[in-house]
Amino acid sequence: MTLSASIGVIGGSGLYNMAALTDIQEVKIDTPFGSPSDALIVGNLSNVPVAFLARHGRSHHLLPSEVPYRANIYAMKSLGVQYIISASAVGSLQEYAKPLDMVIPDQFIDRTRGRISTFFGNGVVAHIAFADPVCHNLASLLASAAESIDLADSKVHRGGTYLCMEGPAFSTKAESFLYRSWGAKVIGMTNLTEAKLAREAEIAYATLALVTDYDCWHEHHEHVSVSMVLDNLKRNATNAQKTIQAAVQKIAAHPPHSEAHTALKYAIMTDLKKVPTETIDRLGVIIKKYIDA
Repeated sequence: MTLSASIGVIGGSGLYNMAALTDIQEVKIDTPFGSPSDALIVGNLSNVPVAFLARHGRSHHLLPSEVPYRANIYAMKSLGVQYIISASAVGSLQEYAKPLDMVIPDQFIDRTRGRISTFFGNGVVAHIAFADPVCHNLASLLASAAESIDLADSKVHRGGTYLCMEGPAFSTKAESFLYRSWGAKVIGMTNLTEAKLAREAEIAYATLALVTDYDCWHEHHEHVSVSMVLDNLKRNATNAQKTIQAAVQKIAAHPPHSEAHTALKYAIMTDLKKVPTETIDRLGVIIKKYIDA
């Protein structure tokens, strides 16, 4: 039997599994872009098929710059995933978004360097629209799911800009104050690259950003450290898993419309009939429906 799931979950630092998944099977997928970060775990979450992937590997052995983003998204696409919820540890750049809060960003700023964030090239040119990098309907549903559970003293923040830095070092104070002046709400190291590739793969994408610290700008709080991040991630893990489970139920009940699902319709500039066969084969499931049309 071929495994499939229309909902994918990518777990970031501290979220290496979904405890509530049942009937799980590990799936190792080789892609034209190499191997994913780890085996994908396919199972049922509240009787809804879900594919889970640990972004950095279950042993957390991959730096943000080393994550095989293309392989990860391609593997999700090959399982039939149409919606991705991406959990990510972030630092807060604003006083009101405090550690242990959850943020559902709707914008990104790219401060990465040298990452490959497209499936295209090698004979095929495509330019996706990316003004709104997050699927609004999926993000709204995710926020509603977070607001539906008891978060104790934590809050849910709808919207805001996620600044994606290269890492692996955390920010300098000068950088942190600069990003605050730009109006960014949170800072992380991974999600923009995923969002770009998910859009090219025509997968709706939304981020569940888990605030662990105040980066290094806040004079009355300890500067970010790995121990601080891990401690707060453990405290946030229960809320994150409950939120994702509630979101999965909402998606299954009423799959949200997403413009991402037709992102390539007018984006591909190249006549695919003139593209080398090896390039077409490499793109595989990303452009399959446009080849078959």
